Parts: sequence; structure tokens; C-alpha cells
Amino acid sequence: MKKQAMQKRTFLRHVAAVWLGLGAAALSMPGLAHAEDKVTLLSNWYAQAEHGGFYQAVAKGIYKKYGMDVTIKMGGPQLNNMQILVAGQADFSMGYDFTVMKGIEQGLPLVTVGTSFQSDLQGMMTHEDVTSLGDLKNKTILVAGSGQSSWWPWLKAKYGYTDAQSRAYTFNLQPFFADPNIAQQAYPSSELFQADKAGVKSKFFLFASAGYPPYGTTIVTLQKTVATKPDLVQRFVKATAEGWKSYLEDPAPANALIKADNKNMSDEQLAYAVGKLKELKVVTGGDAAKMGIGVMTDERWKQTYDVMVATGLLKAGTDYHKAYTTQFVKDMKVMP
Repeated sequence: MKKQAMQKRTFLRHVAAVWLGLGAAALSMPGLAHAEDKVTLLSNWYAQAEHGGFYQAVAKGIYKKYGMDVTIKMGGPQLNNMQILVAGQADFSMGYDFTVMKGIEQGLPLVTVGTSFQSDLQGMMTHEDVTSLGDLKNKTILVAGSGQSSWWPWLKAKYGYTDAQSRAYTFNLQPFFADPNIAQQAYPSSELFQADKAGVKSKFFLFASAGYPPYGTTIVTLQKTVATKPDLVQRFVKATAEGWKSYLEDPAPANALIKADNKNMSDEQLAYAVGKLKELKVVTGGDAAKMGIGVMTDERWKQTYDVMVATGLLKAGTDYHKAYTTQFVKDMKVMP
């Protein structure tokens, strides 16, 4: 009896040791110690290569590696992303510096926690006779409504252009194709691609190359999320940066998801867009080359604030520091 009791105690100690070992192993493995955090990301347009890093982090399991189950909800022209974010219908949104700073002026609790691109991809598409952004004084310039409240005031102030030169851009390229005196806003991966497909020769001038300061396709969340879930924010920003690095190395996994969300997106346009992202080095250039993908600086945000105030887009004295934080990107160092 005594021997059986001793054997039983030995067996129970062995079982306990096994369970303790399994528990320690689970705690050391991301995603196994607790259920994955469910996260919703709202994109800023129909799925495209400019969203590639986010889709890659889903496709390659990078978000899952960091303990997150991320759903990307596709945006579009009829959605107000910041309102949706404030309403609690998304955890993160792809954003834009001007929009967030304007939101801060209006009292919205927004904050930018990282970026995809070191510069905005917005620029000007012109015909071949144009030599620079300063060479448009005798041209008609097509500007969409969003441009009127972002880059157009900056462009007017910098080069002395006037509202009399501008006409509404309706996202139809036929006026540009038909009139050699027209210049128009463009993204290198969209309008330039369409012009190339139509056989129309064009030039492209990136606004950032002339000093236009905002970042592009930023990561925006609520101030309370930063305050109450800093670990989640850190994991999301880091995983997204790793997603961008992976996307530029092999975009195929993300592109499959992009095409599933956006049926109008073709392999040809995706390849063209990825080529432009690499050519312009918007993910890996600038500060990212030395400080890592996704990085932001106080100096750049101050430049954007100064431009907005100087052009009348933002009230002087707005606490622009509330619009961003560098705490999640300053030491992240996902190097290109």
C-alpha cells in the first residue's frame, strides 16, 4: 500500500510538471497564450498596391505572428474614414496628415501612429512640353475637391498660380488626352498607368520633390486606443512595417488579396504600381532609409503644420502635436 501511494504521488508530480511545462511554452509563443486580438482596419480607397503592406501582413501571417486577427474593410469615395473611426467602427484607418490635423482643430480625438510612405504620392501629370512644376502659368490645371483643401493652396502659394486656372477634375482623363494645354493632378500608379495604356506621352512631377511635406497612407487611431492599448498599437504598427518590407520583396501574396477585394484591379496595374513605389522610394527612402520603414519625425509634422497655417487650411495655434506620436516608430527600426 505504501509503495502504491508513493508511486501515485510520483505520477501526479510528473503530470503536474508536464502541464507546467506546457503552460510555460504556451506563454512564450505569441498568439497561443491568449486569443488573438481582433482588429479592423479601414482602407482609404479601393484596394490597390498603395495598400500592399497591410494586405501582405494579412496574407503572410505577419499580423497573426504578433497576436492579431486583422480584417481590412475597403474604403471608397463615399466614406468618411475619420467619422467611422471616431464612431468606433474600426480600430485603425489609413489616413492623411491634413485630415488628422483638421480633425484636431475640430476636437476629434485622432492620432497618427505610423506611416506607410515617407511622402505623399500626389503629383501633377503634364504633357511633354512642361519642364517643371513652376512651368504651368499658362496651363489649365484640373483639381479635384480634395485637392482644393490640401495641395492646391500650397501649389498656388509656391508658384503664383490662381484659381482662374483651375477646373474640376472628375477622374476622367479624356480632357487631358484631348487638350495639350491641360495639366492635372495624378497618382503615379493610376493616372500615369492609364495614360501609358492609352498611348499618351506624359510627364509626372511629385509634389514632395518640390517640398510638399505630408506623409502618405498613414496609420491613424483614437487617442484612447493609444492610452489604453499601447501594446496593441505597437504590435500593429510593427507588423505593418514588416508587411511593407515583405511586399516590396514579393508582392504576390498581397496582390491576390487585393484583387479579391477589388475586382477591377489587374495584374498589369499592380505590377506597374509596385514599380513606381520602388522607383520613387516612398516606403524605403527619406528618413526610412536610416531610421526604418514607417518612421515619422517631429520636424516633418511641424513643416506640414506650417504649410496648413500659411495657406489658411488650419487655425494658427492648433495643437498639432496631438495629431501624431512617434512613440511607436522611433525605436522600431524595420530597416529596408
